[in-house]
Amino acid sequence: MVLHINFVQAKRFGASVSLVALAASLAACGGEPTATSSPADTAGAASPATSASPAASSPFTENVAVTGAGASFPAPLYQRWFQDLNGKVPQLQVNYQSVGSGAGIEQFTKGTVDFGASDTAMKPEAIAAVPADKGVTLLPMTAGSIVLAYNVQGVNTGLKLSREVYVGIASGTITKWNDPKIVAANPGVTLPDLAITFVHRSDGSGTTGVFTKHLSAISPEWKETIGEGNTVQWPSGAFVGAKGNEGVTAQIQQTPGAIGYIEYGYAKSNNVNFAQLENKNKEFVEANAESVGKTLASVTLPENLIAFISDPEGPGVYPIASYTWLLVPAKVADPTKAKALEVLVEYGLNEGQEVADELGYIPLPKTVREKVLAAADKLSADYTMKLK
Repeated sequence: MVLHINFVQAKRFGASVSLVALAASLAACGGEPTATSSPADTAGAASPATSASPAASSPFTENVAVTGAGASFPAPLYQRWFQDLNGKVPQLQVNYQSVGSGAGIEQFTKGTVDFGASDTAMKPEAIAAVPADKGVTLLPMTAGSIVLAYNVQGVNTGLKLSREVYVGIASGTITKWNDPKIVAANPGVTLPDLAITFVHRSDGSGTTGVFTKHLSAISPEWKETIGEGNTVQWPSGAFVGAKGNEGVTAQIQQTPGAIGYIEYGYAKSNNVNFAQLENKNKEFVEANAESVGKTLASVTLPENLIAFISDPEGPGVYPIASYTWLLVPAKVADPTKAKALEVLVEYGLNEGQEVADELGYIPLPKTVREKVLAAADKLSADYTMKLK
């Protein structure tokens, strides 16, 4: 069963908007869970007084359904966007499933969804596999960071992991929390004689792709033995796989001694401890809006909107960050559906950016949003987007 979410648009998105919670729908369809909101969380998001009249504001004269699937990395943010959009123009229904970047690319390529979502930009061979009569445009919608979340009793904020250490943990060569290399970076912290369990993604994952690309950039040995990709062959030993950022987060929480890579928003919303990581400048930096903002500023987004941030340079930058992309057709035969995709993109790049920081994502700079809007404006001839 597909998760149904009503998307709506106020005219040019000038009025405030709201949305219903997802939890009941997720439970009913048995799909992969994403972070959800309770009725109490959304009850105050909008009121009839701030809702534009559907008849006055809707760009649609008939019902239109749009389906999408892909990355779990931005799922909490996308859910919030859905919540804030609902109630304006119920003619537009958008169905999104958090199934992982690999599955999102596959479903988009096969044409079983109208749009995909991926945390790693499609490679040239993947782009070439998309049918020529459809094509694909990659639109960065937000950015975020990947953190190493951990579960070690008595060790809370401030844990520092050097580049050598977190590569060693991920490769299985550092196996105890009181390893001398961890102790050396954490004077005054009591680290237990406790085995490390490394939790990784079991599904095809853009989060894995971003994480392993970074490890390959900072460790020649990692690059030669394990390498990078949305799926990799993890070492044997105390390694546990879990599906989605959701599954990895849950596994870390229930496993003493566990550590694993997850999107910052999941760590923040679930109150999971995460480490400060050593950057290229040999500084230990915590993931937050300021440090990841510096990471994005260190890389110029090219005209094709594809940029990889494998090992950023500069003072205060957080070392593991990435844009996350929507995959939309370069050509859309159905003009109503094309308009619906543009409505979705415009909201995300305007009001949607305003809630990014509180959920652990990085708002896109205006220069980046302008490039994305220009690319997406080509979808529909009768609907021109604009920034607020």
